[in-house]
Amino acid sequence: MTDTEAGSLTVGLAQIAPVWLDRARTLDKVVAWVERAAEAGCGFVVFGEALVPGYPFWIEHTDGARFESPLQKELHALYLEQAVQIEAGHLDAVCAAAMKAGIAVMLGIIERPVDRGGHSIYCSRVHIAADGTIASVHRKLMPTYEERLSWAPGDGHGLQVHRVGPFTVGGLNCFENWMPLSRAALYAQGENLHVALWPGNLRNTEGTTRFLAREGRSYVLAVSGLLRQSDVPADHPAAAMLASCPNVLANGGSCIAGPDGEWVVEPVTGREYLLVAQLDHREVWRERQNFDQAGHYARPDVTRLIVDRRRQGMASFLDGVMS
Repeated sequence: MTDTEAGSLTVGLAQIAPVWLDRARTLDKVVAWVERAAEAGCGFVVFGEALVPGYPFWIEHTDGARFESPLQKELHALYLEQAVQIEAGHLDAVCAAAMKAGIAVMLGIIERPVDRGGHSIYCSRVHIAADGTIASVHRKLMPTYEERLSWAPGDGHGLQVHRVGPFTVGGLNCFENWMPLSRAALYAQGENLHVALWPGNLRNTEGTTRFLAREGRSYVLAVSGLLRQSDVPADHPAAAMLASCPNVLANGGSCIAGPDGEWVVEPVTGREYLLVAQLDHREVWRERQNFDQAGHYARPDVTRLIVDRRRQGMASFLDGVMS
């Protein structure tokens, strides 16, 4: 699916709405769009932040900070129930679709990991290689504003990059893309194709994507989701928020910028859509001529970054048998 000799990669940005707070049906939809991207000739397809099973829009619209609220507890319990547990095989069908098509996938999920007890959730981005293996899982370092009422802070374990065709790919969730040291951690590993995952909305992608590309002298794929009132059935457990929320909660805004900071594909809003583009790796080399933030323009003798990539946990157990 990739033309590595020519130094190009065809990418797809799947701007879709989840079947909100329904993990199984949303994953079915993800598999269908992976297949659709493969049919379009893509070697890499990306999906928005928290797509599976969806972003917690109710917090803003249902007095989410009210302590001991029965409504908030019930919605949180539903969210945990529908979250992705990788250890339980919830992503197996997506991995199988990636392997069958020979396409790499980056997917935003709400993760409920066993290694943190299985009762808290994390906003994670998963990189699935073209052979169907899960290459890395990055848990968002710091949930933003009201997200902290739902998501736990992650760690640096997933600040990793991966080879996709001729490119070195990394990705960050939402406001992490504003964190210069997190970006630097990826630059230091040779990142030249960056994925910025967003839950949706043009206001997030229009002003940042070209800047990120220009700073990194890299291609930037800004991929967003959608959610409209029409996507939430009237009998949905979270339908209480509909009275106070706008008709469109997330309008997309997916787009692609080149290493020169100019648009490759301008933002697309308001509809489910597969953005497809062929990226020429040589453009990265051209733009690194006058600025390479981890190479000839770096001064590691003056400033250096320390990144702790250990997976964090509450306890370390030292088990052994005394003789």
